[in-house]
Amino acid sequence: MAKIKESMAVSASTHNILAAGTHIKGEINAEEDFRIDGSIDGNIHCKGKIIVGTSSTITGEIRCTNIEVLGKVDGNIFCSENVFLRATSTVTGNVKTGTIEIEIGAAVKGDINSHYKQEMNTTTII
Repeated sequence: MAKIKESMAVSASTHNILAAGTHIKGEINAEEDFRIDGSIDGNIHCKGKIIVGTSSTITGEIRCTNIEVLGKVDGNIFCSENVFLRATSTVTGNVKTGTIEIEIGAAVKGDINSHYKQEMNTTTII
C-alpha cells in the first residue's frame, strides 16, 4: 500500500491543475502536463499535455506537445504531436498539429493542418 500512495503522490506533483471556478488572466508557461477546469484569458505554452475540461474556456493561443479538448478554446492551437477534440469541444481558431482526432459532436471553426511539427525548445536571438 505504501508504494501505491507514494506513486500517486509523485504523479500528482508533476501535473498542474487549474480548478473549476478559477480564472487566470495572463501568459502561462508550463514544463509539465496541465489540466484546466477553470478559465484562462491569455496564451499558454506547455511542454507536456494540456487537458481542457468540459467547463473550461481558454481565450488565447495554445502551444503544446499534446492536447485533449473537452471544453471551449477561442484561439489558435499549435500542437507538435496529437490533438484530441472530444464531442463536447468547441474550437474557434486554426489548429496546426502532427495528428488530429475529432469525435462526432465536436465543433471547429477554422483551418486544420495535420502535418505540422513545432519545435518546443527554440531560442530566439535578436
